[in-house]
Amino acid sequence: MAHAQHQELLKALHECMEACNHCFDACLKEEDVKMMAECIRLDRECADICSFLEAAISRNSPFVSQLAQVCADICKACGEECSKHDHEHCQKCAEACMKCAEACRNVA
Repeated sequence: MAHAQHQELLKALHECMEACNHCFDACLKEEDVKMMAECIRLDRECADICSFLEAAISRNSPFVSQLAQVCADICKACGEECSKHDHEHCQKCAEACMKCAEACRNVA
């Protein structure tokens, strides 16, 4: 398989996407949803780009390195935003995002 070289990245992307989706859902249930708006927005952006990059790798896209750079930037932004919040789901998401950003940078 052409994507065998990206196994670590694929794992990080999938874990990040799952963490962002969980954080997104949990943030919507927080008491002060308005305070969580930027976190929710970035969770969506991050989950979407991780999912897209995962699919691009699986189809051996010639744009993997460029997409990985964009994904790294979005994961970093999401991780920084999530780290501002004390909620456990935000902290776990921040950790997954930073790990994914690093894995993306290694490919970009």
